[in-house]
Amino acid sequence: MSMVENLCRTAAAIKYDVQKLSADTKNSVLMTAAGMLTLRQEEILAANRKDVEAGRAAGMNEGLVDRLTLTPSRIEGIAEGLRQVADLPDPVGEVMDEFVRPNGMKIRKVRVPMGVIGVIYESRPNVTADAFALCFKAGSAVILKGGSDAIHSNIAITNVLRAALSECGVQPDAVQLIATTDRAATRELMTMRQYVDILIPRGGAGLIRAVVENSKIPVIETGTGNCHIYVDKDADLDMAMRILVNAKTQRIGVCNAAESLVVHRDVMDRFLPMLAKTMEEYHVLLRADADASAFLPLSEAATEDDFGREYLALMLSVKTVDSVEEAIEHINRYHTGHSDCIVTENTEAADRFLREIDSACVYVNVSTRFTDGFEFGFGAEIGISTQKLQARGPMGLREITSYKYMITGDGQIRG
Repeated sequence: MSMVENLCRTAAAIKYDVQKLSADTKNSVLMTAAGMLTLRQEEILAANRKDVEAGRAAGMNEGLVDRLTLTPSRIEGIAEGLRQVADLPDPVGEVMDEFVRPNGMKIRKVRVPMGVIGVIYESRPNVTADAFALCFKAGSAVILKGGSDAIHSNIAITNVLRAALSECGVQPDAVQLIATTDRAATRELMTMRQYVDILIPRGGAGLIRAVVENSKIPVIETGTGNCHIYVDKDADLDMAMRILVNAKTQRIGVCNAAESLVVHRDVMDRFLPMLAKTMEEYHVLLRADADASAFLPLSEAATEDDFGREYLALMLSVKTVDSVEEAIEHINRYHTGHSDCIVTENTEAADRFLREIDSACVYVNVSTRFTDGFEFGFGAEIGISTQKLQARGPMGLREITSYKYMITGDGQIRG
């Protein structure tokens, strides 16, 4: 039996033990793990230095090095994340609905754990603790497969999590790490349908596509974000610029950053010169269609690829339209179903945009950067789902549970 199959079989064997844990026990584990992460930070930092040194030696760009790097303050941030999850209400056992049938049967719809959750992610060591905290609080055993660039960091963090479980009298195998850099292990994990109930990929477009296309296990697809800002003919243009600057420039490497701008033709002569000046100040390269380029002297010609692209860089595509209908059609054609915004003072246009844009999160006069579990009041998230089955949008504790129907009666039989 392979190492991967052994880990998956172990998780499947103990998942019912994890499901039976009380909220107090789960919270105790999370609080203990938070304390241990701080106490054992030197061990974690030493492991992380190995990853950072290897990354730099391999030519990793500084943006990715920064994402990989841990510091005492970042470890404290990870620990605080575990404390926040401990403070959240336990979703397991929540009665979602209940009703009585005419024959007297009492039916309850009750939230239950998934069972075994597999998480495949890239080189962000904080995800190791975050994914564990959310899956464990939601009553599931978790199997982690992190990126090879963070292998030493992930091992060190997982060792602390397992020590916390043991100290609290809980099976340490409630969290397991596939501690190898061999990509074959990732491919094998994706075939373990008999043991793993759900698989969540968290990372870039390439990773997500590979998991969706190759997994035998049901996948919750966390999405890339080609997010749009549409400036309507009835927009407050100053508000539109504030929203766009925030959505495009606050953090460029995140899935809820704006990548595409759509502008109504009636305001392009006023808004696009503002855009040219402001985006030059923020060093944003514009890729514009022919009509917009007349007002954007430093822009480059947009291609079909630009309208559908997640740049994750200081770049923005610009498209002009004649109506809200055309804006909706363009966005629904090129977006990734993540987050899209209309800026308008027209209630009818806003309502139509809300109804007809087919995205997980649709905004009126609000930056797309708010698509985030913490900002939605969920406390934490395991990712942003752009699909429609099981979960959509920011996935907090409730979104990584399932449910079952509990039916009670007094002898009813079906005639």
